[in-house]
Amino acid sequence: MKYCKSIYNSNSIRLFPCIVFVVLCVSMSAQNKINVTKVMATSPVKIENPLMIDSLNLKGEKFEAQKLLETAFLVKQSDYRDEFVADTAGVIVFPKAKEKNELRYFLFNLNSDRYTKLKIKVNSTGMTELYVDGKKESSKTSEEDSIKNAKSIEKEITVNPGTTTVSVKYLSRALSSTVQESLNISAESKDSLTNLSLYGKRFIGINDIIEGTRIAGGSISPDGRFILLNYSDNVEGNIGRYSRLYEVKTGKKLFIDKDLSWMPVSCKLYYTAQRGAKNSIVCIDPETMSESVFAENVPKGYFRIAPNEKELYYSEKESYEERKGDLLILESPTDRQEGYFDRYFIFRHDIQTGVKQRLTYGAHSTNINDISRDSRYLLFSTGEECITERPFRKSSMFLLDLQTLKIDTLWKNEKYAGSAVFSPDAKKILIEGSPEAFDGKALNVPQGITANSYDIQAYIMDIATKKLEAISKNFNPSINRMTWNTPDEIYVHSVDEDYENVYRYSVSKKTFTKLNLSEDVIRSFQPAKTEAVALYSGQSPSNTTKAYLYDMKTGKSVLIDAPGNERFANITLGEVKDWNFKASDGTVIKGRYYLPPDFDASKKYPVIVYYYGGTTPTARTLDHPYSMHVYAAMGYVVYTLQPSGTIGFGQEFSARHVNAWGKRTADDIIEGTKKFVAEHPFTDEKKIGCIGASYGGFMTMYLQTVTDMFAAAVSHAGISALASYWGEGYWGYAYSAAASANSYPWNNHELYINQSPLYNANKIKTPLLLLHGLEDTNVPVGESFQMFTALKILGKPVEFVRVKGENHGIATYKRRIEWNSSIYAWFAKWLKDDPTWWNSLYSQRK
Repeated sequence: MKYCKSIYNSNSIRLFPCIVFVVLCVSMSAQNKINVTKVMATSPVKIENPLMIDSLNLKGEKFEAQKLLETAFLVKQSDYRDEFVADTAGVIVFPKAKEKNELRYFLFNLNSDRYTKLKIKVNSTGMTELYVDGKKESSKTSEEDSIKNAKSIEKEITVNPGTTTVSVKYLSRALSSTVQESLNISAESKDSLTNLSLYGKRFIGINDIIEGTRIAGGSISPDGRFILLNYSDNVEGNIGRYSRLYEVKTGKKLFIDKDLSWMPVSCKLYYTAQRGAKNSIVCIDPETMSESVFAENVPKGYFRIAPNEKELYYSEKESYEERKGDLLILESPTDRQEGYFDRYFIFRHDIQTGVKQRLTYGAHSTNINDISRDSRYLLFSTGEECITERPFRKSSMFLLDLQTLKIDTLWKNEKYAGSAVFSPDAKKILIEGSPEAFDGKALNVPQGITANSYDIQAYIMDIATKKLEAISKNFNPSINRMTWNTPDEIYVHSVDEDYENVYRYSVSKKTFTKLNLSEDVIRSFQPAKTEAVALYSGQSPSNTTKAYLYDMKTGKSVLIDAPGNERFANITLGEVKDWNFKASDGTVIKGRYYLPPDFDASKKYPVIVYYYGGTTPTARTLDHPYSMHVYAAMGYVVYTLQPSGTIGFGQEFSARHVNAWGKRTADDIIEGTKKFVAEHPFTDEKKIGCIGASYGGFMTMYLQTVTDMFAAAVSHAGISALASYWGEGYWGYAYSAAASANSYPWNNHELYINQSPLYNANKIKTPLLLLHGLEDTNVPVGESFQMFTALKILGKPVEFVRVKGENHGIATYKRRIEWNSSIYAWFAKWLKDDPTWWNSLYSQRK
């Protein structure tokens, strides 16, 4: 009798009598065959025959055993707990069925660093179904006494770089001792399979970035006793949303399918419900889950409940009459955008009396910023377009006494100020704004240098005196969000180099202290109002979003949920290592690199270089449109750096983005890539690719005009001519207010012509792939069209993939998969000298 191990966990090993699982690879040569050396399996599930009420169904058919194979069998990754390893003869054994009609799955992963096609052949005595990446490909519903006489399933499958998961659904029928139940799998290809490996764990793929369950947000009750986490669940582009309520003390959790929020002060959840023709607010007690109507006949849409829970505040839209006719006057460059003539005004709804009162009126929209904790004051702002003066828009901030309806103007027509919130005692306000706001009070750049408007600063204003303090002038991180929690504590969420950290600012000491949180990139941070605890969520380079409870007294974090753990438990990721270099001017440029999961330091790997788009750093996250782990899983070393012009490194560093358009940034990328390759002998200096999107797409084009060090380049939604982007993109002139401050096509020819890749297209030698959404309103698709046309006329290697129905980013599931595949195939063609995948996607026409 043979025995085999069944691995359930590290402390439990069971032995079973076994039947044979023979793995036979039929191929023409050693290079064209693979051997399955390891499979994972689920435990067998007994399937009962249905109760035969009648011998025939409505179609006059008898019940056949093959219908048992169609039994729905939901399998999670964690269900594959049995591991079977082949012996030297390639034979894998697994337990003989104890009962008739036992159903189970066998699984193995094919990890490849290139595109190929395989013919999978499955022979079995029992009934089987073949699945590839979770999709049923073929089935066999007959039974045989011997594997020699068994019919087979044959299916040609496509193996893309990364991992292809193959599973066999197997129905054990025969229990006779004379029948040796067995399963035989073979794989063959016309191509060499020397780069194909079999692995128990699989490598990450783009589907793992797009699909799966993610934490999409969350909130903590005012008293810190309950946590509400919101989730999104993506299955092949079909997104479901739900919430879970957690009781902090007991760990009890409850599934909720409603869109809930916390009341401002009381520990209750609420949602809005349509009851007849009226809209109502319904409250839920989180301890008992009992519901009660809090308010009736409330306005539809977004509203804010005042802290006293007696009023709610909301906005109503008013619009000009729709313009008619075929010839329309364009009122402003912004008039191209939907909603240009919409205006919003603030209303108050008294919950007890139902009285609805209009608070603002006019031709300018009014926006609620905050309500004081005593519900006495309302902070609101207005905006006004100012097209003749950078940054082309001004704002004003007002304080409204909700008892007297008297108004206090806090500032008027300020060009760079943003939103604001009250201090706990409503005597001060906390403001977000650019360094140039309030006459440059937060500026910290050398004389004659223009600051980067996207490097957001924090200000505190005393309401009574209007005295203003720039609290972040000497604070290098860029401000994302702020919460004024207690009189002396402000929590600052910031872009801190390539991290996103939370700092505690002491109002009395005027100091910033970084919180020791458990992830590299903190996506949200919300303190409770009456307890010293906070809810936060974040992720790091090698894990998706996790949620934690933070104790502000002890500084310790407790994990609440990590929904990605199960999906990624069976995925092997390569190492991620920080790597910095000192540039020629003495600046330390920070970066990191990703290694393949099966990294071998003795080999030479092609390299892909990625850089920021816009002016924000490449965040240390696993979830990313250009996930570096996915490229690494395909056999690349991926290097990403934070070049000059990036926010989060201080105002002087971010100001290098202004009026540069590639000058300093390109130098950092080129110097960093050369030093990185020289310092790491496992990289192939002749096979380096680069990729960027938006401003990063511009950088891809620009780099090829100043260096020929790259063997392949990819630009998504890139800018080829600064002037056409400036004038045609919906936000072209507005973004240029920061990136090209005070420079225009008529006063700075050198910038707009010399720094435009289009005007230097004749210098490009690198094979360039252009990709662009045809509905892009940010960077118009013409930017790629004109570069494509130029390179075609010049006879340079270029391809242009236009994506239908997509804007600046690619959002639709199917298109996103195909778009990524195009990028992967392009790099395979030029960095691995393998055009097979590219040719399969885009057939060559003569």
